[in-house]
Amino acid sequence: MAAWTWRFEKSDGTEVQPAVVPEEFTTQGDAESWIGEFWKDLLEGGADQVHLFEDGTKIYGPMSLHAQEA
Repeated sequence: MAAWTWRFEKSDGTEVQPAVVPEEFTTQGDAESWIGEFWKDLLEGGADQVHLFEDGTKIYGPMSLHAQEA
């Protein structure tokens, strides 16, 4: 079974510990739902961007946690 995980970084790419610690997710949808629920807490905790991995292989990122200005 695949394990989906997030890497949390500052804007310069330095890895940071997340303010809310995620579990390992079994689907990409579960991982993305989690980030959708907790991104504000993660941002307030010092993470600026995230990368999504499946079993250690980067799927995408960096994805900014900063809300886009309208």
